[in-house]
Amino acid sequence: QVQLVESGGGLVQAGGSLRLSCAASGRTFSSYAMGWFRQAPGKEREFVAVISWKIGSTHYTDSVKGRFTISRDNAKNTVYLEMNSLKPEDTAVYYCAAGFLGTSPGAFDHWGQGTQVTVSS
Repeated sequence: QVQLVESGGGLVQAGGSLRLSCAASGRTFSSYAMGWFRQAPGKEREFVAVISWKIGSTHYTDSVKGRFTISRDNAKNTVYLEMNSLKPEDTAVYYCAAGFLGTSPGAFDHWGQGTQVTVSS
């Protein structure tokens, strides 16, 4: 069982940066792929980025490539999402998830409570 707690969200101007953190509890953290998803008001939850558990391979949705970086520290049971050059369309609740390597929410069994990111124009 893995419990996830996100932090680091907030209000930022367009072009600014934020770093989200996701702290995981549970001894099997390093066995899971870790992903970030986001959900804007009135929209479905969408994939943002994922990192594999063993070699740390990463995959991003096209709209964040070159701006966002996902990383993990298995020793600290923490996954990060560094977000640069933020745009108003990045505004959403961001969720951390643990599960199988994939881009669909269905691939992930464990979810955090979410953290709000708001980008003003």
